[in-house]
Amino acid sequence: MLNKKKFICFLLIFSLVMSISCVSRAEETEETSESRRDFIRWVDFNVPCEAMKKAIALDVASHESGSAVKLSFIELLAYLAAKNGNNFKGYKDSQLDAVAKKLNSGQTMAELAEKLRYYGYYLEAFTAVLGGFVGEYEIELPEDGGQAGRWERRYGLKVFSPIAKGFSYTHTDDFGNSRSYGFSRTHLGNDLFGQVGTPVIAVEGGVVEALGWNQYGGWRIGIRSFDSKRYYYYAHLRKDFPYRKDLRIGSEVASGDVIGYLGRTGYSLNENVNNIKIPHLHFGMQLIFDESQKECLSEIWINVYEIVRLLDGRRSAVVKDPETKDYRRVYGFRDLSSSHD
Repeated sequence: MLNKKKFICFLLIFSLVMSISCVSRAEETEETSESRRDFIRWVDFNVPCEAMKKAIALDVASHESGSAVKLSFIELLAYLAAKNGNNFKGYKDSQLDAVAKKLNSGQTMAELAEKLRYYGYYLEAFTAVLGGFVGEYEIELPEDGGQAGRWERRYGLKVFSPIAKGFSYTHTDDFGNSRSYGFSRTHLGNDLFGQVGTPVIAVEGGVVEALGWNQYGGWRIGIRSFDSKRYYYYAHLRKDFPYRKDLRIGSEVASGDVIGYLGRTGYSLNENVNNIKIPHLHFGMQLIFDESQKECLSEIWINVYEIVRLLDGRRSAVVKDPETKDYRRVYGFRDLSSSHD
């Protein structure tokens, strides 16, 4: 009888604790939903390569000149997008020159953008896309004999093309095209066509979050930028030897590091299958303004075609290790403005 009373008492206490816990979780969920209400849910990135190059050149020049006015290439692009309604079809370098001239004459961006309703949105959106692209870094340079050894501090573009130096590729603006394997869906990246085994490069430094087989992407790598805003996706990697051998989930990579090798794996439930007809790298960038966007039905993937064009002249030199057969970068790189330092 005593055991029965204790049991009933236990049930009453347990029910009370669970009720309090459920109320607490409900309140927490409500508060979390409230705090997440304002994050960006969609970005249409269509800034042309030419505009990015010009804005970066103005940014770099303002830092190298020692001028008191330091221009931000992201602010320049956000201003232009807000002013032209994100329509860059009539873009001319003179448009950015005009903005830079006003800023150099003493006006502030806050004054210039005061009446532009969506400037704040484009500033946040473009910062998510391009935030890790320009800054201070150190790079190893060749000595007279061609060997690496001398380090130089610089300010400028600190990201690299996803294709290594010395390897050819072609690509088209195929973002948003339809895909039929598995189910009808859109292409959320850009395909870079090349030879099997071409070294694939980490565009930006970050942490490996995904490594392994995916039914659609085959062997693939997912790398999260150190500021957590960008998730880079590299898919259809080479059969049998898809990755750099020392890579693991949780590994940190630097901008310009070799991470894997171009191939044609994917479109199969079975691992290590070449079901892609033409060898290519599927390269994509997902923007993450809130962790709830990481894996969901409303992920934000942007068109990286113009970004690939921008980075084409910024290739990482690589060399093959005759013993391991792995490629590695030739010249070291240190990101001096990385948020993880």
